[in-house]
Amino acid sequence: MDSNNANFFERVYEVARQIPYGRVTSYGAIAKFLGAARSARMVGWAMNASHTMEDVPAHRVVNRKGLLTGKFHFDGTNLMQQLLENEGIRVVDNQIVDFEKYFWKPEMDL
Repeated sequence: MDSNNANFFERVYEVARQIPYGRVTSYGAIAKFLGAARSARMVGWAMNASHTMEDVPAHRVVNRKGLLTGKFHFDGTNLMQQLLENEGIRVVDNQIVDFEKYFWKPEMDL
C-alpha cells in the first residue's frame, strides 16, 4: 500500500472511531466527509483492513441503504449483526431496521 492510501485509511479510521455507540454511518458518508465523495469503495477497503484494530468499530459502517455489506469480512457470518444488535440496533435480512434513526453523519460531531 502506498503512503497516500495508508494516510487515507488512517483518516477513515479517525472518523470511524468517532461513530457513537448505537449509531451507524455509511462508507459514502465517511468518504464525503473526507472530501473524497467518490471513494466509498476505498472506505470499504479501509474497513476491511481494520479488523485487527480493536479500536476501529468497523461493524458500525454499512452501505448507503443500511445493508451489512461488510459482514463477510468479520469472523463468523453473523458477528457484524451481533455487534450491532448488542448496541440496540435491530437487523433483519442483513439490513438495519429504521436506518435513518441510527444514521450518524460525521460532520455532526467532528
